[in-house]
Parts: sequence; structure tokens; C-alpha cells
Amino acid sequence: MLVRLAHARLDTALPLLQLGLVAAVLRVDAGWGKIAALALLLAASLYGWTRTLRHARLIADTPTSRIASAAQGYVELRGRAQALEGSPLHSPVDGLPVLWYRLLTERRESDGKWRTVNSIESNASFLLDDGSGICAVDPDGAEMLVRRRDVSTRGDIRYTQWSLIRHDTVYALGDFATLGSISPDFDSRTQVRELLAAWKADRAELLRRFDLDGNGELDLREWELARQEAKREVRRRQAEMQAAPEAHVMRKPPGGRLFLISDLDPDRIARRYRWLAAFHLAVFLGAVVSTARLGQIGAL
Repeated sequence: MLVRLAHARLDTALPLLQLGLVAAVLRVDAGWGKIAALALLLAASLYGWTRTLRHARLIADTPTSRIASAAQGYVELRGRAQALEGSPLHSPVDGLPVLWYRLLTERRESDGKWRTVNSIESNASFLLDDGSGICAVDPDGAEMLVRRRDVSTRGDIRYTQWSLIRHDTVYALGDFATLGSISPDFDSRTQVRELLAAWKADRAELLRRFDLDGNGELDLREWELARQEAKREVRRRQAEMQAAPEAHVMRKPPGGRLFLISDLDPDRIARRYRWLAAFHLAVFLGAVVSTARLGQIGAL
């Protein structure tokens, strides 16, 4: 059984919605109710088909990158999960160390059925090591497809926990960024201008540093001294940035693109999305045929 974060449950909700709409089409008499149900069914199935097909193609067509040489932007990584240094994350059920968890708590009612009490998930980052480098993975906003599932019951309370643990093989598809390095569009002249503008905003300090003759104004020679000092300051900052260790981060991509973290093989994930796409397409085509047929016999 797989689990995904609450905001990414469309893959489950859409098929259920479509089945409900099919039932509505069969029950509702001819009229606007049947037309509305068919229209919603067509829209939901078309959206589900395009969405799942797009996800399947993204996973299948995005090559796996190595952390040490990955391009900035949307990439796919695979490696072993590791914990960040510092305070470790522990399971709220058994206290064992985990890297990520989602916990579903249910209570057994008098009728014997289980009712959801609450559902929580962690959002702490963890590391992914592919042998060429280490990347911090921020799971906030990700669709989590996780196999490990542990169930325990204490009286009338049932706990179901999905988790990632150390050394799990993790697949991640999202926005890759390297922090602490010089951006390729670093513009020294712009940096100098901005620094001089900041100095000019504090006129008293500017005069204290560069008004050599003390006349309350900066002449051309004194202003040139300020410019040269600003250039040295920008070069110093640039050198510090170049010397700083690089930190790689995987996070939610902009523009609503798929952000996926899983302990499954990506081929299996892509296959799962293709099956969902086939289901949505079959429902869409069935709805089209049904609409045409009902229109012919005047049942709409």
C-alpha cells in the first residue's frame, strides 16, 4: 500500500469521483442533472488522463543525474537516504529513528468500524547520497510514494505509520539547486554600484571614510578612492562565496511541476501512472460514447 501527502491525493480522489459520477448518470433521470453529471465526468476524466500521462512521461523521460554534476533546475536523483546532523527525527509511535513519517491514527467505534482521529506527517529534511555527492531533500510539498507500512493497535486505537529510514534507496524528482556557489550571472559592476549607493545613503559615514581634506564634500579624487574601495569589497565578498562549501538542495519546483519522493523504482512509478492514464482515458471515451448514444435516443 502506498501513501501520499494530503494535498496530493488527486490520483485517488479522481477515480472515486468518476465512479460516483457514473453512478449519478445511471440513477438520474433525463434532464439537466444527467447532463451536468456527464459534463463533470468528461472534465474529470480528461483532466485525470492529461495529468497522469504527463507525470508518467516526466518520470520516464527525465534521466537520472549525479549530484556532483547535476544541472541546476528540474532533475531526477537516486541514492541512499541519510539523516542530517543534529537532532534526529523519531517515530511518534515507537520512538525509533526515521527520516520521514506519516502517521494515521484511528479509533474503533461501537459499530466496529475504524474512524480517523488525525493524520500527521513530518517535514524535516534528510540527505540523499548517490556516491558522487550529498544533497539535502526538503519534502515539503512533495508527493510521497512510500511502501514501508507498520500497523499497531493499542486498545481501541490503531496507528498506521509509513516511513523512510536510513539507507533506504530513495528516488527524488524536483528542483535541484546548489547554494553557496557564485551564480553564473554574478555582475561585479552592478554589485559595485549597489554598494556605493548603500554607502551614499549614510552620508556621514561616507564622509568619515573618504573626505580626506575634511571640507564636507567628496571631490573626484576622493570619490575614485571610494569606487576602488567598493571594488575591493565586492572582490572580497566574491572570494568568500567561492571559498564557501557548496550545498546541494532538492525542493519543490516552481510552476506546479511534479515533486516526487519515493522508495519505489521509477519504472514502477511510471507504469503506475500509465495505468491510471489508461483508466481515465477509458472513462473519458466511455463518457463520450454514452453522451452520444443518450443524445440519439433522447435520454438527455
